[in-house]
This record gives sequence, structure tokens and C-alpha cells, in this order.
Amino acid sequence: MTRHQMREAAFMLTFERIFTTDSVEEIVDTAKECDSFEINDQAIALFRGVDEHREELDGIIAKHLKNWSIGRISKVSLAVLRIAVYEMKYCDDISDEIAISEAVKIAQTYTLKDDVTFVNGVLASVSRA
Repeated sequence: MTRHQMREAAFMLTFERIFTTDSVEEIVDTAKECDSFEINDQAIALFRGVDEHREELDGIIAKHLKNWSIGRISKVSLAVLRIAVYEMKYCDDISDEIAISEAVKIAQTYTLKDDVTFVNGVLASVSRA
């Protein structure tokens, strides 16, 4: 599994978490039973890290929104932003540029064009802070 595929799997788990009260373990177990995408220990670790720091990540994201609130962000974009901000803050082996680039790639696959621009802009602002 490539790093991009790992991030994409973590994105799927993070996105799922937005819509359920299931525990992280339940979401991971369900994902492992699903044949539609691959999951590995790195993806699970990234998902767990994002989930454990969700409130802090949302606070960081909120500080970099202009005339927006967390509640107005599409759920897909929010999941992408959470993963990228987590990597920027907690993964010393990943540069901000790579975290942003990977987030933009995932956003290009799963969101609308305006959302891609939005994600890129928010992450660029976080990176400059």
C-alpha cells in the first residue's frame, strides 16, 4: 500500500466517523470486513490520531476559516482537513507541503472543484501560522 493509499483509507475511516457514534474499533472492524478498499496499520494509526485530536484539529481549522464555521464545511472537506492538519502538527517526518499536496489529491477525487480550492487555501493558511 502506498502512502497515498494509506491516507485515502484513513480519509474513508475519518469520513465515516463523522456520521456515526460507533467506536474507532467498531469502524475499523467494519472496514476490515469490507472488500471495497484496503486498510493497513498505518491507516488505522492515522485515523486513531485524527480521532484522538479531533477537537484540537477542529480548533486549528476554525482559526483559519474566513467567514466560515466548521459546521458549514462539507463533511468530505472536513475529513480531508482533519487528516492534513494532523499530519502537519504531529507527523515530523511529513512536510507541510506533502500533507497539503496529498490532501488536495484526495479532495480532487472526492469533492467539487470549489472545495479543492477551499481545502488548499485553509491548509496554506495553517502552514503559514
